[in-house]
Amino acid sequence: MPGGMNPLLLGLTAYILAQLALGVWVSRRVATEEDYLVAGRSLGPVLATFTVFATWFGAETCIGAAGAVYERGLAGGSADPFGYALCIILTGLLFAVPLWRLKLTTLADLFRIRFDPAVERLAVALLVPTSLFWAAAQVRAFGQVLSVASGWDVTITITIAAAVVIVYTTLGGLLADAWTDLVQGIALIAGLAALFVAVGRAEGLDLLGALGPGRLDLFGGEGRSLLAVAEDWAVPVVGSLVAAEVVTRMIAARSARIARRATVTAGVCYLLIGLMPVALGLLGAVLAPGLDQPEQILPLLAERYLPTFLFVVFAGALVSAILSTVDSALLVAAGMVSHNVVLPLLPGASERTKVLVARVGVVVFGVAAYAMAFRAERVYDLVEEASAFGSAGIVTVAVFGLFTRFGGPRSAVAALLAGVVTWVVGAHVLELPYPYLASLAAAVGGYVTVGALADEPVAVLEPIA
Repeated sequence: MPGGMNPLLLGLTAYILAQLALGVWVSRRVATEEDYLVAGRSLGPVLATFTVFATWFGAETCIGAAGAVYERGLAGGSADPFGYALCIILTGLLFAVPLWRLKLTTLADLFRIRFDPAVERLAVALLVPTSLFWAAAQVRAFGQVLSVASGWDVTITITIAAAVVIVYTTLGGLLADAWTDLVQGIALIAGLAALFVAVGRAEGLDLLGALGPGRLDLFGGEGRSLLAVAEDWAVPVVGSLVAAEVVTRMIAARSARIARRATVTAGVCYLLIGLMPVALGLLGAVLAPGLDQPEQILPLLAERYLPTFLFVVFAGALVSAILSTVDSALLVAAGMVSHNVVLPLLPGASERTKVLVARVGVVVFGVAAYAMAFRAERVYDLVEEASAFGSAGIVTVAVFGLFTRFGGPRSAVAALLAGVVTWVVGAHVLELPYPYLASLAAAVGGYVTVGALADEPVAVLEPIA
């Protein structure tokens, strides 16, 4: 292979193997489906906070957002970290307690409890592609990091990245994931801080003054309409408000109070730590202009400004961010299909069988994410699609279902279908200027209209204290 085994690649390999070993060690405690999917509902405040933070702080911030800011200025970061940080905080404040008290195993359980199994299965059909988009984004970013580290072609490194991710995720469940997230979160913060300090010392942060006009405008310039700005912010804030990956972490906490505080704290940390790759993306446009692959700006800056040892630390930090996100996405997708679709067809299945079905799902979805990683030109493209696809209906139904007694199964189906059809047609066929706002309006309109016209029985949610 070209490039050979350089010290950076050796260090990165050792780091990945150490993460695998930690995952294997912790996963020995997994005996039941609940252990595998929600860590036995045992997460304390530290583990819960780090697992929410590390799960969400992935390739889209370290690789995708830095590249978007490099290309578009601060407006490229409106979704990440600003929009997603706000989203996580709102999720903790609004949804953590009511969702935790329902003792769900997956987010799709909510749609069965409040509506019926048909709505549950439809929700799974919309939620699983979202998780796959997230996973594919991480696999592509992992390939970018390995490409910079090794000098190998991105096609080869994406293949290697997919293989590592599939093995890593299949070995452990959420409990192993939470413990590795703790290590990965610490490594991530240390790596980004090392690069930020190194670039600041070498070049000075006053270099931001050399940026062109409009590069520091978070909303994209005075000429943009209010609807355009709302579209940009609605995708990350509303689209991920009940993201299955974060919901899984919240319901795995030991108590409702821990779930809420950990999620809000993770959102604040997400914003503060996320400002570092944003600043580096802005500086990178001055320090390394004209890159053909803007998503490689952070690894290139690290290679230029960090000594070998710290470069290995930084590369390990990027791998940490990616692994902690992709295993969560694959685990969520596999968990919903196994728990909400397959296992109802296997009454009386043993706990061992339930865990096996979930692990097979991880492998299947890992291969699917690998295939999707080749189809996108940018990590950011995958992330935006993940936040938008089907999410308008999911958010609408979850909000009405959790907080009101209005509407029933037909209302939920109408909202879910109206949201996803409007998004797909509006974004990819008609190329509407504001496809997500249109899909959100369609979902809410569908739910309210059908709910008002159809006299449906209402399921009363009974939270567990």
